[in-house]
Amino acid sequence: MLMLYKLIRFGVSDPSLSLSLSLTMYLLYPLLLIYVIFLLSKLFLHFREQYCCYMLHYECYKATEDRKLDAETCAKIVTRNEKLGLEEYRFLLKTMVSSGIGEEAYSPRNVLLGNEEFPTLTDALSEMDELVYDTLDNLFAKTKISPQQIDILVMNVSLFSPVPSLTARIINRYKMKDSIKVFNLSGMGCSSSIVAIDLVKNLFLSYKNAFAIVVSTECMGPNWYCGTEKTMMLSNVLFRSGGCSILLTNNASLKHRAIMKLKCVVRTHMGSNDEAYQSCIQKEDEQGYRGFQLTKHLPKAATKALIKNLSVLVPKIVPLRELIRYLIVSRIRSSTKSKNPGLLGGLNLKSGIKHFCIHPGGRGVIDAVGEGLGLTEYDLEPARMALHRFGNTSSGGGWYVLGYMEAKKRLKKGDKILMINLGAGFKCNNCVWEVMRDLEDTNVWEDCVDSYPPKSLVNPFMERYGWIHEDDAEDKVQAAIDEVKRTQQK
Repeated sequence: MLMLYKLIRFGVSDPSLSLSLSLTMYLLYPLLLIYVIFLLSKLFLHFREQYCCYMLHYECYKATEDRKLDAETCAKIVTRNEKLGLEEYRFLLKTMVSSGIGEEAYSPRNVLLGNEEFPTLTDALSEMDELVYDTLDNLFAKTKISPQQIDILVMNVSLFSPVPSLTARIINRYKMKDSIKVFNLSGMGCSSSIVAIDLVKNLFLSYKNAFAIVVSTECMGPNWYCGTEKTMMLSNVLFRSGGCSILLTNNASLKHRAIMKLKCVVRTHMGSNDEAYQSCIQKEDEQGYRGFQLTKHLPKAATKALIKNLSVLVPKIVPLRELIRYLIVSRIRSSTKSKNPGLLGGLNLKSGIKHFCIHPGGRGVIDAVGEGLGLTEYDLEPARMALHRFGNTSSGGGWYVLGYMEAKKRLKKGDKILMINLGAGFKCNNCVWEVMRDLEDTNVWEDCVDSYPPKSLVNPFMERYGWIHEDDAEDKVQAAIDEVKRTQQK
């Protein structure tokens, strides 16, 4: 400092001062550079901690044994609808046989009790309370996180939005703190779980060291279709009761407790396309019965949405060497005018992804995604088994697929998982998780994972009710209806 004072006071005429100044600046520049690097690193690490999204645990719902929907129970529910004719019965049988759903998926309680045509508010609230409280109780017990520690709560239920909200019921039940930030997502269909995850990821940028809970499910009971429109009867065959609660945090000090880390999310919305918008929609039929319509344009809408989504997602997850190889091969194909295989045109998605968590929306959905992405039966097995055991549980479906992978001890540290969700809108929402440690919790699959995959996925509907295609089927259908009526009268 004395040297700098003399320099300012007397100039640089003194050679000793000039030399000293040069040496001082020579030492100060590196120190200043180190200090700047330190500040930038600190800022980067702070932003990185805020941006991180770790999954601490997820808890899928498993209903009680008395809610299982076996072939006999299905037949009773179907024959209760006196408006159906022989053609409708044949259509339902064909759909059930090809659905890929077994006899152990769960039905809403009010449907089993015969109240599907006139459901009450109590039926809907009871269905939600049973699922939400069961999964959250288990989530808090297993993670040792108190409900009062939760900073963000997001719940997605597409077809039920009571007042007070479902999140308000949760807050009241668990006496959560009054500063909690809550969000209710409705009308977003089967892909809304990843919408909720993306919302939490973005909220984490504003809240430091926060805990967030996402509850993903659907209220099936009040939305059972009681009419005769075939495109609306499909939902009764495919959808079953289920859901999941997920605990997330951006607290880097809890990284060692995390089971997964969110790597990226890509959301695609095709709502501007009329065909896509109408392909999966809630409506009333000509008789005034409300239901969910699945049209013939659904596969096309799903394919377009998936292609658009992957065009953004792939560069984020596939190694550079694979992208270069793909560009070279594509150029060769274009010069030889050969056809590109699959949706990805020959791109090897497995170079960046180890596991594929496909929404179990139906056998056709799983087959189409598997063929388009060039996946093997091993890759598709978790989705097929989740569909067979639990059915299409809407936004909760992907978590049963993830649970199967974990129960089968497939998930190892460092593995990347692509979660693919398709839903009304029409939307394709995908995300990538990185496994933080070897996982082997048997979760909701505990009592049956050893029996999966079964030797055959053929359900017993055709074997038991194949007679509906016979010439005297109408008499047998009437006899079955009369039997149901006698049972109800008793």
